[in-house]
This record gives sequence, C-alpha cells and structure tokens, in this order.
Amino acid sequence: MSTAERIKPTRANWVRRILAGFLLVVVAVIGGTAFRVWQVAREDVRDQADVIVVLGAAQYNGRPSEIFQARLAKAKTLYDQGVAKVIVTAGGKKADDNYTEAHAGAQWLRKRGVPASATLPVGEGSDTLRSLRAVADQVRNRGWKTAVLVSDPWHSFRARVMADDLGLQTWTSPTHRGPIVQTRETQARYIVRETGALLYYRLTKSPADSLFGTGEV
Repeated sequence: MSTAERIKPTRANWVRRILAGFLLVVVAVIGGTAFRVWQVAREDVRDQADVIVVLGAAQYNGRPSEIFQARLAKAKTLYDQGVAKVIVTAGGKKADDNYTEAHAGAQWLRKRGVPASATLPVGEGSDTLRSLRAVADQVRNRGWKTAVLVSDPWHSFRARVMADDLGLQTWTSPTHRGPIVQTRETQARYIVRETGALLYYRLTKSPADSLFGTGEV
C-alpha cells in the first residue's frame, strides 16, 4: 500500500469530521446565545422613550407576586426619573383568575402614586410573545414607537428580540432585585432556561415559556 493510500481519508473519517464540525457549530450557537442573555442582563439603558413596558408575572387576586413587584418598582423608578410618561403593564390571566396581570400591575402602580392617566394595562396574552404582540398593537395605535422593557435580567434579551420583531424600537432596563437575582444558582438556572427558550423562538417564531418553565415571565 502506498503512502498516499495510507493517509487518504476514509468515508468514516469524513463522517466523523462532519459530525465534529456540526457539534462545534451547535456549541458555538448555544454558547453565543447564553453569553448574549448574560450580557443584556447587565445592561440598564434609561434613555427617554415613548413608553415603559413592564412584562407581567404571577399575581394573586390582584396582588402581584414578589417577582412582579420587583419589575413594577423598577418601572416606577424609571417613570419618576422621566424616562417615559406612560407605563404599559402587560399580561393576561388564567381562566379562574379575577384579575389580569396587567390590571394587577397598574393597580399596584396607582396605589404608589403613578396617575391612572400614566398607566396603560394591556391584559392580553398568556406568554411573553402574545403579551408583547398585544402591547405592540396598542403602542402603534397611539402613534408611539419606542419602549423601555422592564423584566428580569435573564428574560430581557428574549423579550427585546421579540419586541423588535414586532416592530418596536426597544432597549432594556431590567430589575436587579427580587427572588430571581438572589443566588448564583438561580441566576445560572434562568440563563440556561432563557437560552433554550430564545433558541426555540428563533427557530420556530413560537413562544416557549411553558416548554422551558419560564411561566413567570
């Protein structure tokens, strides 16, 4: 056997090389997405916008959960700083709920000094994508274009990608308080979940909240 024949790649070698290349691409995509989730989570842009949009989370008979309260408190801080003149609260309700997340959020803000005229509850949507779709419709109908998104740090990048796809010009100002940001273990778990949910959305243009256990957002 000649030297050329001995070093000529076999079909099995080519298959292994292709698989190795594919795995490297997959790892790069997943790693790059996880990095962007982490990177955007650290951003806190407070440029002026038409509206502040608070992504909904669980509420209990009109009382926002701790996670939701942290988001609402951040939105009120931005409002008090003059970032926008209107706070849009987003989120629908479960079949047996008396309140939507949006109305529970607006009520919480009003009790803390935000005028009713400065709140806009949009009580539609059972997940991030559907809630943002309803918000985008309301925002565009009023001639507004720009929005600051308020959610948890790890949820911010996925929410921004979806909002941009829906035609809004958005930036993020996530909360850095509340149960989701208390421990490194919690942070790591949510980064993994949001990475999977975002990749699923980019592949299918469908929401993945229930698939990846991100029902709080």
